[in-house]
Amino acid sequence: MSESTVDVAPPGAAAPAPPPAAKPAGSGRYGLLGLRLLTLVLLIALWWFVAWLEIVKPLFLPSPEAVWDAFVRANTDHQVSPGIDRIVRGEQNYYMWEHLIASLQRIGAGLAAAIVFGIPLGLLMATVRPISIVVEPYLNFLRSLPPLAYIGLLIAWFGFGDASKIWLLFFAAFPPITMATISGVRGVREDQVNAALCLGASRQQVLRFVMVPATLPEIFTGIRVAVGFTWTCVVAAEISNGIPGIGGLAYLAGTENNSALAISCIVVIGITAVVLDLGLKRLERWLVPWRGKA
Repeated sequence: MSESTVDVAPPGAAAPAPPPAAKPAGSGRYGLLGLRLLTLVLLIALWWFVAWLEIVKPLFLPSPEAVWDAFVRANTDHQVSPGIDRIVRGEQNYYMWEHLIASLQRIGAGLAAAIVFGIPLGLLMATVRPISIVVEPYLNFLRSLPPLAYIGLLIAWFGFGDASKIWLLFFAAFPPITMATISGVRGVREDQVNAALCLGASRQQVLRFVMVPATLPEIFTGIRVAVGFTWTCVVAAEISNGIPGIGGLAYLAGTENNSALAISCIVVIGITAVVLDLGLKRLERWLVPWRGKA
């Protein structure tokens, strides 16, 4: 009669590793993408269903088809109205993509000025205490002001052209970039600075090779926040003489009760903001690969 043998691990031997746990369904990249697409489809279906039942009047909530038609109309040459042979170009004689580019140019100018002046000021305020004591109250005062509070004053100072709009976007982007720079510099570990000084580095070298690289992740976060602020302010900036401009077109469509066109402008503004944020995140991963690794 044969006896069954049982393998016994010798004393001190490591226990066998448990089998890897199975990944839950939908946890991969494609699963998350599919979940987001499914959510989008459900939202559009709900929107279409509400519009089809006319729970809300079409004047206030047009159907997805009407919004799509307004988007196509804004990007093509079309008749003024049925029965009239006159052909017009897009909306307000500009295609929607031209309105979008005009707004992006204004946002780019205001954001670039905020980066050029905000980062050096943040470095100075974080490293020179007297400057911080004097400037910080005014920075907080500017940060707390809503854009509509001074848009009229900017128009009085700089006129109805692009200058007043760029100044408004600059004031919207300047505080978050400056404050993010201050936060980044003050978050630098003192042992890193002391180690560089002990190795013979000058103050300028410490600033260039220690503080700035350590602050870059916070600066990118401030830029991303500033881009969001400028997009929220673009409609306010383009209320007066904002054509061409996607914000001005959205405002004008709302005043004319053209809800389909206004919603299509809103969708374009939102999609563009998401694309810009994704681009900044990729740029950050490329320029600041050490984020979260120190």
